[in-house]
Amino acid sequence: MKKSLVLAVLALMSFSSFAQDYRTITEIPYISSGEKDPYRKERCKLDICYPTGVKDFKTVVWYHGGGLTGGEKRFREELMNQGFAVVAVNYRLYGKGARNPDYTVDAAESLAWVFRHISEYGGNPGRIYVAGHSAGAYLTLMLALDKSWLGAHGIDADSVRWYFPIGGQTTTHCTIREEMGLPMFEEIPIIDRYAPLNNARKLGTRMTLITADPKMELLARYEENLYLKAILEGVGNDEIPLYRMEGYDHVEAAHPACMLISRLVNADE
Repeated sequence: MKKSLVLAVLALMSFSSFAQDYRTITEIPYISSGEKDPYRKERCKLDICYPTGVKDFKTVVWYHGGGLTGGEKRFREELMNQGFAVVAVNYRLYGKGARNPDYTVDAAESLAWVFRHISEYGGNPGRIYVAGHSAGAYLTLMLALDKSWLGAHGIDADSVRWYFPIGGQTTTHCTIREEMGLPMFEEIPIIDRYAPLNNARKLGTRMTLITADPKMELLARYEENLYLKAILEGVGNDEIPLYRMEGYDHVEAAHPACMLISRLVNADE
């Protein structure tokens, strides 16, 4: 019942498919052509789907989930054919040749690539949105809150138009805990420099937090996001919206959340 209600509400938010042609280009490296590391050459690629014959379109950059140990880039159906471009990013994974902070390094480099190149496809670099689910939401939060990652590429994190993390850990990610030799899912959180909470700041852009139903989310994930909301507002931000996808668990929540993101992006002027 709750799922049906959430979808019904989203349907009332004037969803429409844009009658435009789109082009898809896959497996674009976002790292230097001189890169020697074979794993970086394998994983550091992105796909782009963009509207043709349109100038200054918006772009949503999407980071997949998978616990920083798995997952693959893919286009979320809910974001497709909505009049904006979608960029789906792969990044290196723990246990397959990467360790913290390689994941965030890759996320920053891929986003920097979009800023530098989206105009070549007709997009406006001033209309870039960043979203991700689970591990991808963690990366989204780190790019938004710790300005050093994008700053390494000469980009101000506040140049992103809007950030949309879905179900992201705001404490230090559980996989990074494992790298430290700590229990991966220990109930006691760690908040160090790799925790979004530890990097809370006054934003010069917008952020909307999204989680699953608090009763169906991963342990304390909704509460972590609620705490981040409070801290962000406490350091001087205007209200940070926090949406709960009622009736959806951690994995399922990406579906209505992406529908919501699509509507918010299209309504943004």
